[in-house]
Amino acid sequence: MDKIVIKGGRRLKGKVKIVGAKNAVLPVMTACLLCRGVSVIENVPRLRDVTTMGKVLERLGARVKFEGDTLQVDTSGINSHEAPYELVRTMRASIYVLGPLLAAQGKARVSLPGGCAWGPRPVDLHIRAMRELGADLEIEHGYILGKAGKLKGATIRFSMSSVGATANTMMAACRASGTTVIGNAAKEPEIIALAEFLNRMGARIKGAGTETIEIEGVRKLSAADYRIIPDRIETGTYMVAGAITAGDIQIEDCVPEHVDALTRKLIQCGIKIETGKHSIRVKGKRRIDSVDMVTAPYPGFATDMQAQFMALMAVARGNSIISESIFKDRFSHVPELRRMGAKIKIEANTAHVGYVRRLSGAPVMATDLRASAALVLAGLIADGETHISRVYHIDRGYEAIERKLGNLGARVERVPE
Repeated sequence: MDKIVIKGGRRLKGKVKIVGAKNAVLPVMTACLLCRGVSVIENVPRLRDVTTMGKVLERLGARVKFEGDTLQVDTSGINSHEAPYELVRTMRASIYVLGPLLAAQGKARVSLPGGCAWGPRPVDLHIRAMRELGADLEIEHGYILGKAGKLKGATIRFSMSSVGATANTMMAACRASGTTVIGNAAKEPEIIALAEFLNRMGARIKGAGTETIEIEGVRKLSAADYRIIPDRIETGTYMVAGAITAGDIQIEDCVPEHVDALTRKLIQCGIKIETGKHSIRVKGKRRIDSVDMVTAPYPGFATDMQAQFMALMAVARGNSIISESIFKDRFSHVPELRRMGAKIKIEANTAHVGYVRRLSGAPVMATDLRASAALVLAGLIADGETHISRVYHIDRGYEAIERKLGNLGARVERVPE
């Protein structure tokens, strides 16, 4: 197992390119299960979660081949409907195979998923949606067991906006008979990306990116090619890296409008932001002003950027209040930031962040994907050395983060722990 060691105090400067979005490529990969054939997916990041999903597909009988940033998924030999625990336990996105398996094979045996170790991640919305489409589902011995004849279109309204449940329902409904209408659908860019890919396969989806999505079921889909959109969370993380180090970073191959909520907050902090068609330039400053923030479904402030923003607020002048409205208990990074000298008090789903002049390097432990990014950001400005253990979490969502930060001037290396 490796750890990341950071010697703080460097002002970051230079250019960094953003890779494809993890949260877009995973459902696109599983959508390939809806038909037989070879799909080619471009701009795919080399991440642990992508590798895991590839293994899940291979266990189902697919052939998955990586060449550079291109992924080829051949589903011609699909011969199984089971996603086993040993693969699924590390990644909650594995639940994405449920809808495609039920739609294409009429049956599914999918282990209850794992992933980041914070807060409950119920699959109730996924199960309820599949049942409304006509599937018979039950949970036994840690597995979701599903059977379906021909799925039938339905009107489904989610009690809360869920990217995962919206994506799963879209995939299943593509091959259901009749029309499916999803109410209170997730509006995230990754949902739009999935709809674009499915439509290239021959699906008929309208309204992706709005709260109401309409899917007219079709009898057959065909393999298709697609280029994955840039990762908005990686984009946001490097934006905060530029801000927290008083740096000057040009972020390339990104979609500026996907991070509008973060951009507005950074501008309120006094950070200068310049946007181009596919680029963002972040010019930080030594004195950062504190601002309050509440996470919200897209286009609101992304919950996946909450931890990174808290690291920034830990060294911002004044006091800030950060409220997590999406998931409970998503504050596992707080004790580790406190070890570095941050002044943070938690009350229910709200963090009260006080100002400290500087953070101190310390041995800390990554507890989940985005928490690990927050610790890296804190380490960039901390006095002395920060040793971050269990960095396999960061490998789930950030490609070569130590190399990219090193190219920007950071003193960071990955070493055996």
